Amino acid sequence: MAPKGKVGTKGKKQIYEENEATLKFYTRVILGANAIYTAVNLVVFYSSSTFWTSLLLVFALAVYVGSYRSMSAMAKASFAEDGSLLDGGIDLNMEQGMAEHLKDVILLTAIVQVLSTISSYFWYLWLLAPARAVHLLWVNLLGPWFTAESQPASEEVNEKKQKRQERRQTNRF
Repeated sequence: MAPKGKVGTKGKKQIYEENEATLKFYTRVILGANAIYTAVNLVVFYSSSTFWTSLLLVFALAVYVGSYRSMSAMAKASFAEDGSLLDGGIDLNMEQGMAEHLKDVILLTAIVQVLSTISSYFWYLWLLAPARAVHLLWVNLLGPWFTAESQPASEEVNEKKQKRQERRQTNRF
């Protein structure tokens, strides 16, 4: 059962600490996925590694670096000269925030990278990221824009309803 009342807000210090823990967790995810991928593909199966194996590793590293740097820039805290915390940065654990999508990209890339040690065809799962981006673009921006009714048409409907109500009122008296 959901708690009643107003949702509590987080303080600057709590946001700062949670952001640090979140960034540490995603650093470990990135390092772990790269360690597994490198150990399996470039050490154990070195003889069967191809140009594509290295290229996909570079692609994954670029995704990781871009996503992680964006998250760390969002979570950048500012301190006063005396060392006190002025701003904890943007909350990375906020629902429906940009950081949520960046975390999803990191996790998707890590999962795909580890699964690709079994078969290179698992890299096609990374196409879920652009599909999700197109879905979000449609749901949040394009869909409402295309399906929105024009303003004058709704005014005409309101005028028609008002005239109909006036006629009903005059017929009653």
